[in-house]
Amino acid sequence: MKNMGHHVTLYSGDENQAPCDEHVECYTEKDRLEAVGEFHYTMASFDATKPHWVRFNNRVIRELAPRLEHQDFICVIGGYSNKVIADAYPNHMTVEFGIGYPGTFAKYRVFESYAWMHTVYGAEAKLASAADGRFFDAVIPAYIEQELFPFVEEPDDYYLFMGRLTERKGYQIAADVCKHMGVKLLIAGQGTPPSYGTYVGVVGAHRRAELFGHAIASFAPTIYIEPFGTVVIESQMCGTPALTTDWGAFTETVVNGLSGYRCRTLKDFIDAAEKAKELDRKKIRKYAESRYSLKAVQIQYDSYFNKLFTLWEDGWYTV
Repeated sequence: MKNMGHHVTLYSGDENQAPCDEHVECYTEKDRLEAVGEFHYTMASFDATKPHWVRFNNRVIRELAPRLEHQDFICVIGGYSNKVIADAYPNHMTVEFGIGYPGTFAKYRVFESYAWMHTVYGAEAKLASAADGRFFDAVIPAYIEQELFPFVEEPDDYYLFMGRLTERKGYQIAADVCKHMGVKLLIAGQGTPPSYGTYVGVVGAHRRAELFGHAIASFAPTIYIEPFGTVVIESQMCGTPALTTDWGAFTETVVNGLSGYRCRTLKDFIDAAEKAKELDRKKIRKYAESRYSLKAVQIQYDSYFNKLFTLWEDGWYTV
């Protein structure tokens, strides 16, 4: 939003370096370590009564008071864990963005995929046939900074699984396929890896890009309804096709025969792993840039906020 000319105040941890007009530190590295240690932030409890949420929310509420102006947006990404912030300022529009989780509260919501938006609608209605749409929701995909995931035209001799090493992420499917084919599989992520494949541990951003870029194809055979699956677009940004299951956000992020293949059987995956070698990696990169680069996504957010802004006056339905 800063790139689009908006005034942005960021309320976050003390090590955040995102572009903004003002960075208000509401969380320290010590706080983060107490909450999750060396684990990913998503491993923290999303119980709003936990000390890490109470400290953060109270600081944000306090710091918002002298800064908020009429018709400012408040953007939150913690679901119900951030609801107290919205409750403290009921006369402002609170927007939940980047929704890839269950349990949302805001009137204005941005989901990362249509698949997940509809999944949430069904869950909220308890019965899918009773679900209604909501006018002020939107779907805007996640983005990645393309310069962090450079294009690689000629891959090496391995396939890749990158993600949490849990059964529902489908790592065993990747192992079964590669074992059946007798090909090399590299596995990166937190957890206990399967017996087949070479485990390379938990990796940082630079190593992630290197691994994706030099893979023949990456596996993301998530068993549950994937809300988005950022690893797929990281792979595609490097020009590497993604092999996924055929549901959830993958139906929106993976185009069969262009940016990868969606599969439902072992034979599907084996065939896809072979056919992936023939896909045009330059076209995959171009596809990813056109949909998931910062430039592509920021335009969609700008359009969404401008649409909401009309609700203060003559928008179709008023606030």
